[in-house]
Amino acid sequence: MKLLVSAVEPSANLHLKEILSFRQNIELMGIFDESLGTPLYGSSEFAVMGIVDALKKYFKAKEAIKEMAFLAGNADKVLLIDAPSFNIPLAKEIKKRYPNKEIIYYILPKVWIWKKYRAKLIEKFVDKSISILPFEKEYYPSALYFGNPLYNQIDDFRDEVLTNSTISYLAGSRKSEITMLMSIFKEVAKHHHDKNNILVIPPYLSDKQIEEYYGDISMFGISRDTHKALHSASFAYVCSGTATLEASLIGVPFVLVYRAKRFDYWLINLLAGGVEFVGLANIIYKYEGLGLYHKELLQEKCNAIALIDEYNHHDSSDFLNKSKRLREVLKGNSSQEIANIL
Repeated sequence: MKLLVSAVEPSANLHLKEILSFRQNIELMGIFDESLGTPLYGSSEFAVMGIVDALKKYFKAKEAIKEMAFLAGNADKVLLIDAPSFNIPLAKEIKKRYPNKEIIYYILPKVWIWKKYRAKLIEKFVDKSISILPFEKEYYPSALYFGNPLYNQIDDFRDEVLTNSTISYLAGSRKSEITMLMSIFKEVAKHHHDKNNILVIPPYLSDKQIEEYYGDISMFGISRDTHKALHSASFAYVCSGTATLEASLIGVPFVLVYRAKRFDYWLINLLAGGVEFVGLANIIYKYEGLGLYHKELLQEKCNAIALIDEYNHHDSSDFLNKSKRLREVLKGNSSQEIANIL
C-alpha cells in the first residue's frame, strides 16, 4: 500500500520506524527521515534555528502542504504524527481536495495545555485519531487509545529498589534548557563529589555543540544513552520533557527540574492557562486520581540547595510503587495497533 506520511520531527520518525517494523508492504511518500526511504522532504529540512530561519520555514511549510495534498491523491491512506502546527493545516487541505481520503492522526495535539480549539479541528478533518495518554478521551471523544509508545521502548523496568552511588543528570536537549541548568548541575555535582555523577548528553550533539552548550564537564562521567543512564542510577535530576516520563516508567527516583528566562516562562504560563503540573507522570496521576507522582522544581525553586535536599529525602520504595502503577495505566502496543489499522 502507498502511505502518505507527515513526520516532521525526530521523535515522530522514531515512532514511524517502530510502526513500520510491524508492516513490510508499505511504500512511503511525503515527509520523513531519509533513513526510512526517499521522502519529498527530509524531516531535518524543517528544523528551526532562530526567528529568520523560522520565517523561511513558514513559507517552505506552506509550499510543502500544497505538495503533500497533491501527493495524497496517489496514496491509499494518510498518517500524520504529532506536529499540529503543520499537520492540522495539511489534514484540512487534503480533505478539501479528497474528502474520502482516510487520514489517521497519531500523537494528538496537547489541547489540555493550550489551543483547545484544535480538538474540534481534529474531529472535523481526521478519520481516526489515536491518543497516547489515557485522559485525552476527555478532549477527543472519538480517539482510540492503545497505550503509550514509551512503554514499549523501555527494555527493562525496575522491579526492586536499586542502592548505589550513581546519580544521573539530564539537562534536556535544547541549548536554552542545557545552558540554564548546567551551572546548577555543576554545583550539585561538586556537593556529590563522592558519588558517581553521570551527565546524559543527547547522541546527536556534536563535540562543538557539547563544548558550547555544557562548558567544562570534567566533574561528570558521560553517557549518550538515556535509558541506560536511568537504569543504572539510584537517583536522577531530569529536565522537564519526555525523559521525565521515561524515568517514571523505568522506576528510578528523580526530581523534575526546569529553568527558563523570566519572560519566556511567564509567556508559557500565560498561553498554558496556569497548568498545575508540567511533568507527564504528574498530569497522568492527577487525571487518574492518584495524587502527586514526583516533585517539580521550577524557576527560582530550581537551585542547588533544593536539588540536594530532594536527593537526601527521597523515598525509593515509594517511587517504585508509583512506577508499577503508572505502567499499568500506560501499557499496550500502540505501534502494532496502528500497523494493524494501516
